[in-house]
Amino acid sequence: MKLVIVESPTKAKTLSGFLGKGYDIESSYGHVRDLPKGQLGVDIEKRFEPKYVIPRKAQKNLNSLKKIAGKAEEVILATDEDREGEAIAWHLAEALGLGQNTKRIVFHEITRSAIEKALEKPRSINQNLVDAQQARRVIDRLVGYKLSPFLWKKVRGGLSAGRVQSVALKLIVDRENEIREFKPQEYWSVIGTFEGKEEKFEGELIKQDGRKVDKFDIKTARDAQLFANDIKKGKASIFLATKKELTRRPLPPYITSTLQQDGSRKLGFSSKKTMVIAQRLYESGHITYMRTDSVNLSKESTLAAKQWLTETLGAKYAAVAPRFYKGKSKLAQEAHEAIRPTNPSLTPEALKAGDEGRLYNLIWRRFMASQMPDAKFEAVTLDVKVDGVKDKYILRATGSTMLFDGFLNIWISKIEEKNLPSLEKGSEVKVLDCLTNQHFTEPPARYNEASLIKTLEEYGIGRPSTYAPTISVIQDRGYVVKDQNKRFIPEEIGEIVNTLLSKHFPEIVDVGFTAGIEEKFDEIANGLENWQEMIGSFYGPFAENLDKKYAEVKKDKTMLEQPTDVECDKCGRKMVIKHGRFGKFMACPGFPECKNTKNIKQELEKIDMQCPECHEGDIVVRRTKKGRTFYGCGRYPDCKYASWKNPKEGESLPK
Repeated sequence: MKLVIVESPTKAKTLSGFLGKGYDIESSYGHVRDLPKGQLGVDIEKRFEPKYVIPRKAQKNLNSLKKIAGKAEEVILATDEDREGEAIAWHLAEALGLGQNTKRIVFHEITRSAIEKALEKPRSINQNLVDAQQARRVIDRLVGYKLSPFLWKKVRGGLSAGRVQSVALKLIVDRENEIREFKPQEYWSVIGTFEGKEEKFEGELIKQDGRKVDKFDIKTARDAQLFANDIKKGKASIFLATKKELTRRPLPPYITSTLQQDGSRKLGFSSKKTMVIAQRLYESGHITYMRTDSVNLSKESTLAAKQWLTETLGAKYAAVAPRFYKGKSKLAQEAHEAIRPTNPSLTPEALKAGDEGRLYNLIWRRFMASQMPDAKFEAVTLDVKVDGVKDKYILRATGSTMLFDGFLNIWISKIEEKNLPSLEKGSEVKVLDCLTNQHFTEPPARYNEASLIKTLEEYGIGRPSTYAPTISVIQDRGYVVKDQNKRFIPEEIGEIVNTLLSKHFPEIVDVGFTAGIEEKFDEIANGLENWQEMIGSFYGPFAENLDKKYAEVKKDKTMLEQPTDVECDKCGRKMVIKHGRFGKFMACPGFPECKNTKNIKQELEKIDMQCPECHEGDIVVRRTKKGRTFYGCGRYPDCKYASWKNPKEGESLPK
């Protein structure tokens, strides 16, 4: 009997359906060894040697695996194909005493053909990938376990710092500061309404007396109105009429980051939820491996897509397949495949409904669309010349019509077609009206999960497996919360931590420095760098600066305290607002002589709507402990109405 070990029971069950009686498929239930909890677990003096322990919850299953492995004629490790999976395979080999020549198989999809091919070409454990994962684990442990106690001593207990989480927090805080400092600027646009061949159309002012009018050039209502009044009195004709064909190309198939972004934008999923559902789809054999930064596609998958498109939609929708894409992956050995359906002929309708079905629908459509022709549009531009009383003007009208939907037949996208009358140069048109519109420049938008992941990816910070945990931890620590539009707002304690780290540990929150460390991990995975030497080059300066800052930085109580006019009813001092692990509270500044504290009753935001259940209280915006927004009755606990969705916007989902 041959023993095959995978990470999860679901994956084991799916594999069992493909392998015969000669195989016993068992699960490791995730990691079997890890760094210890509650202590550093890294021997700095011995070249950063990790002190791995077997977690108590893994011990029983590991003992069972040892017994089964002892009786097996062969042990095959079939953990996931990324660095994390390679590390799990290595830890299994170490814990089970299998030796490094143990057979290791990898596959990017759980299908019969993929498993059979993997078994035909087993390999040994890739130590370079293992070392890259060890380097990440150790360096993150060093930063977290060394820097967090500094925050406890200089700010307050319960705080944490991390190599990637601190950069993500800084991005959010910096964006909030940009919004606070933003001063809107007024500008105006001038829109003329014309008629030609009994059809009305609109054009925007782009030139005045041969001078280009840029978006922000018209700064006052008076200037805009002077232009509009003159245009109304003028005579108009077509100065230029152009038609050209435009193409819109399909996007490449999903990688981890783009799937998380669309999961957030299109389905309202958190990045963590997207990955949990994707994992289930992968382990059930429906999609390829979900942690990838590669847009590569197998030839077999593209041919299968071409066949389905030809049979279902017709040859014109399959004409360009197979279609391949190039991505940004720096590691050829890890650039396996994009996230795609394992069987393109399994349409979303054939899969069960619910969240799994919704996510599979996105993955299936994105992949199928990637194998389809470009969409084609005809773009029409009409430049209207107006000879006013005072000046001459050019106003531009643009329109487009779809000639061929191409990939948009599958990939649902909002398309606005706008028809313009068929007019030639020199054709006279009638000026019907000319209006002015006031505008104001807008501040940059706060980050949501999709835009934060996109920014982290663009900067080269983190990898497919780290985005979701990073976003979770900055919320769990109370550093940021989401507003009712699911956008991140830094909490006061998050801003305090960011200020301290930015001032005293600038490299830890520096985008370029953090991205450079990620590149070092890639070099280790490619065998170009020694992982212990890489950590040594980071840790030396970091530890030296940390020791220096422990001596230099004094705990500033005023940073965490806000004065109030509320008198302490025990000693008469003016109470202050402090930050605790569970939010703000009022405390007497005479602590420890006076230990009086009070809860702070915060004003809840109202949405100008009466409770639909009791018809007495106002609906208010509340937050869960994890920062998720919901709507409830202001009379709680007398009325327990609650809804995840804004009841003013339609359907209410009781909590």
